[in-house]
Amino acid sequence: MTGASHPLDADLLDAVAQFAALAAPGHPLLVASDFDGVLSPLVDDPSASRMTPTAAAALTRLAEVPDDRLRLALVSGRTLDSLGALALAPPGTVLVGSHGAERGEMLPTAPGIARTPFELSAREADLLARVTSGLAEIASGVEGAWVEHKPSAAVLHTRLAAPADGERAAEAGHSLGTELGAHTMRGQDVVEIAVVAASKGQALTVLRLELAAAAVFYMGDDVTDERAFEVLGPGDLTVKVGPAATAARFRVATTDDAVAVLVALADALSTEASQGGHD
Repeated sequence: MTGASHPLDADLLDAVAQFAALAAPGHPLLVASDFDGVLSPLVDDPSASRMTPTAAAALTRLAEVPDDRLRLALVSGRTLDSLGALALAPPGTVLVGSHGAERGEMLPTAPGIARTPFELSAREADLLARVTSGLAEIASGVEGAWVEHKPSAAVLHTRLAAPADGERAAEAGHSLGTELGAHTMRGQDVVEIAVVAASKGQALTVLRLELAAAAVFYMGDDVTDERAFEVLGPGDLTVKVGPAATAARFRVATTDDAVAVLVALADALSTEASQGGHD
């Protein structure tokens, strides 16, 4: 895929090249992305999501850049187990699950993920039980709605419900989270109620500091990705996938275009390496 033509806006390609030029030993670029709707097309059954072959190839190329110049991360609302199993990211990729509540790193061999320890307090566990029970009651009255269970949250999914029924269920779910004093987020056909404060923006901020990153790239498609876009600055590179309103600097239309951005970044980094990079 090296040297391929990219169906991208010239300004975006210029920004990708400028971002690649910021890589420096000891101050790596942090290249992060959402999974669903970006590297994998959205599907009705979340367990059927798979990274496209072209996305996997692009991530493999980026993973070949030395760690002191670039670190990869996938930042998702999925649980860590689900993200690791379905994304099959290159070894060394940082995995951020449950919107930042879970974290690990892809290993080259079983068990697959090196986990950062995570445990709820007794109060949080009790609140999660009430959240889960309340969402289950809401979903039981709506055909096509179902509840996903996470270590620190429960999620009401309404993608398979009739639009009007799904909207009513989402409103009820949002009200439940507010009444319980939990952390409530609405995304595309989902309402997630978490019992710990976490966001994709917080996760990226922590990673940036830990890595002493020179700059951050982030690409996402959902409402929850806006929290990541909002914490990044003018020296970073943010790309929205899809038509919704966004705080990102750039926009692409489809998952194919999103992969083209990663290919362009891999090409730009290859050019930087061949020219000797920066001291």
